Amino acid sequence: MSLDHPVLSAMLPVVLLIAVGFVAGRRRLIRAEAVGDLSNLVFLVLVQALLFRTMATAHLERLDLRSVALYYVVAGAMFVGLLLWRGPSSRSAVLALAAIFSNTLMIGVPLVQLAYGDAGLVQLFTLVSMHALILLTLATVVTELLVAREQVAAGQAPRRHIAATVAQAMKNAILHPVPLPIIVGLLYSLTGWGLHPVVERPLKLLGDAFGPVALVLVGVTLARTAIGTQLKGALGISVVKTLVHPLLMAAAGWALGLSGLPLAVMVLTAALPVGANVFLFSQRYHQAEELVTASVAVSTLASVVTVSGVMALLALAGA
Repeated sequence: MSLDHPVLSAMLPVVLLIAVGFVAGRRRLIRAEAVGDLSNLVFLVLVQALLFRTMATAHLERLDLRSVALYYVVAGAMFVGLLLWRGPSSRSAVLALAAIFSNTLMIGVPLVQLAYGDAGLVQLFTLVSMHALILLTLATVVTELLVAREQVAAGQAPRRHIAATVAQAMKNAILHPVPLPIIVGLLYSLTGWGLHPVVERPLKLLGDAFGPVALVLVGVTLARTAIGTQLKGALGISVVKTLVHPLLMAAAGWALGLSGLPLAVMVLTAALPVGANVFLFSQRYHQAEELVTASVAVSTLASVVTVSGVMALLALAGA
């Protein structure tokens, strides 16, 4: 496979960034004590800037929400199905999110641009504009509800009426570091004021740093993870994310008569590996951190083959 191949061109920078973090972690250039601080930097600073700027500059009136509705129906159904299959818990919610949340920015954008050009990017950005808003908010609300239930069961919190529990979970979800900048950015975009360059440029610089720093952090954490003990679970999540997810998306699309570029981009997005946001999400709730870290790395490596296969099948199907 040539280095100019669309899949390899998109995947290689991600693999290299994870490798840089892995080497830095193994050589103790970044000590274990600093990982928490780096995670806070990414989760509480960089991703805030990225999400707020993305939503604040989004042209909502241009979005064809009908073309993305099916994507999120399928992803939501997968999330609920996997959550019930594993048994409702905060750990299960984190792992279910890993199986549906794609690396749309670091891998999806360059891959779709190389494979389908600007027309493909329009389709992808329609999906990306709602990706974190819908999937991370869904996962946050569900996880907060499950955390509240687990705290009551463990005697760490008083038992509340179900309405009070839901209200508290919704409050925690809205004030969470991920949905909050999305909601604020969305509300700001409705004003039509736009962002002045003095504000927009620093936000862009911070947002642009999110992907590389997050992936280096994945590598640092991977250096401290006994991946051998996590390999089976990581392979299972990778299979669901890079094979089952796009197959279900394709089946749903074809069943509803979708075809051409919208279907191709939708299926390809589903086939992308686990996004770094899930790694940060797992750290936030201290659930399945090592397994999610291994899944990000394994799914990224596996997707060099699986994404190539999905693209070939789409080409054969004329999508």
